[in-house]
Amino acid sequence: MTDADTVRALWVRAETVHAVTYFADDSRAAANSCGMKGFWMGYFGFRAAPLGPVGADVVTEAFYNFAPRMVERAIPDAWSFATPESLVRARSRAAMAALRDVCPPVDDIAAALVGVLRDVVTSAADDPTRPLYRANREVARPDDPVAEMWQHCTTIREHRGDGHVTALRRARLDGCEAHVLLAAEAGVPTELLRSSRGWTEEEWTAATDRLRERGLVDADDAATDAGRDLRALVERATDAAARVLFAAAPRDAAQQIVEGLDPVAREIAASGMIPYPNPIGVPVP
Repeated sequence: MTDADTVRALWVRAETVHAVTYFADDSRAAANSCGMKGFWMGYFGFRAAPLGPVGADVVTEAFYNFAPRMVERAIPDAWSFATPESLVRARSRAAMAALRDVCPPVDDIAAALVGVLRDVVTSAADDPTRPLYRANREVARPDDPVAEMWQHCTTIREHRGDGHVTALRRARLDGCEAHVLLAAEAGVPTELLRSSRGWTEEEWTAATDRLRERGLVDADDAATDAGRDLRALVERATDAAARVLFAAAPRDAAQQIVEGLDPVAREIAASGMIPYPNPIGVPVP
């Protein structure tokens, strides 16, 4: 069985590869060319596209940590400018171009790695409780190996993300509270998290008060021992849920993917494309 350290190392690398769709110039230009109005419509349009032309309520529920009003500014309007199918194709082409720009050996890496990635994703169970994973798993396989590698990384990333959302719900942490507790425990800048997810200062304060009532943050808004324990519990549950993806895969599949993606993720990080710290929480690989 794949261990927790390996699935967490895999998340860092798959998330980094996936994140070019948010931060790369190619991806922003592709979103603009599809008619997306600004960065955030491009973000919601590209990431939600595999779900089809769904409403804001579906996206808010699946993404979980965004203020509903932030989602509603982009969805469903995005579908009036471009179909979800065209956005899926555009994000794939843009990610492929960005990866080739930032990591010249990526074609050779993808050729060697795409088989094991495909085996993992196709051998895993279809899970209707994981909406973003399920939708990305059903995206038609790209003809280009680099694009296919990126799509499988995205599917793996969304599998973990869906599991993380389930863990937060079981911990009775709503989308805003999850960010407040992260800031309190990990020292991530509050304003970075609050503004990037659309929460008002009043909503952030109210969430902090709720956590204080549960004994999860103290009077100085720092995480208590109980708050740190709950965060650790959520992360352990997320790791455990991520391991399910590899239940039917060869024993060393996850480690192969970690090693294969590592040089790509390191090139992306070294390029300065992804800011650190960042709202998605991915560290430097």
